[in-house]
Amino acid sequence: MHPQLGLGTYGRTGSEGIAAMLEAIEIGYRHLDTAQTYNTEANVGEVMRRSGLPRRDLFVTTKVADYNLDRTKFMPSVRKSLETIGVDQVDLLLIHWPSFGGVVPLEEYVTALAEAQQQGNARLIGVSNFPIALLEKTRALLGNDAIATNQVEIHPYLQAPNLRDYARKIGLQLTAYQPLAKGEISGDVTLERIAAAHDCPVSAAALAFLMAEGHIVIPASGSPANLRGNFKGLEVRLSDQEMTDIRRLDRGYRRINPDKSPAWDD
Repeated sequence: MHPQLGLGTYGRTGSEGIAAMLEAIEIGYRHLDTAQTYNTEANVGEVMRRSGLPRRDLFVTTKVADYNLDRTKFMPSVRKSLETIGVDQVDLLLIHWPSFGGVVPLEEYVTALAEAQQQGNARLIGVSNFPIALLEKTRALLGNDAIATNQVEIHPYLQAPNLRDYARKIGLQLTAYQPLAKGEISGDVTLERIAAAHDCPVSAAALAFLMAEGHIVIPASGSPANLRGNFKGLEVRLSDQEMTDIRRLDRGYRRINPDKSPAWDD
């Protein structure tokens, strides 16, 4: 089971990060998303232990960093992640970014990803920041149903229609990171009107929209009020007209675009 709403843990370092994650668990979050580059894997493990919840009740995602894609580094980095979190297996293991400039061949690291799953290090596997071209190559290498998700930047201002439609066609669920555009959607007139109609925060309306589109969402926050507000997104049901109105907000506004990003589809 992959919870549709999870918690992004980027920036949730130190004791404040642990407190925020424990608050999220208290509210009802059951999906924690971390990565080798976030420096939050240890905190996630600590929170899992402190929560008192059975391991099966928590869904944990981590991601292999681009500098660990080389075959000699891949599996050792995965084992180190498991050790840092303090688990025998993560629920979902992702490739964080495709190899910048193709320095490491795609076949090398997606095959290593599949091996990590075969060896029991990960229950599910997937990718992140993969455009359609790389998704097609990955499916050709591993099989059509091998990957569980593609985690990409998606929010009301970047709805990635080409990637969204392709993913729907092949039955691949997208996971939206930065689904609130780092708070930039607050104050949006359309979203404020819709949120007011549902008596919910703007963030909840935006997340409800993305989930209704079929996406998994992993908003990040350290604020108890925002954590609660985001979680309300699970309760909001938008009308067809409201969905249409939010779709019109798409303007291809990409926030995360490193120099060596792949060629995006939208």
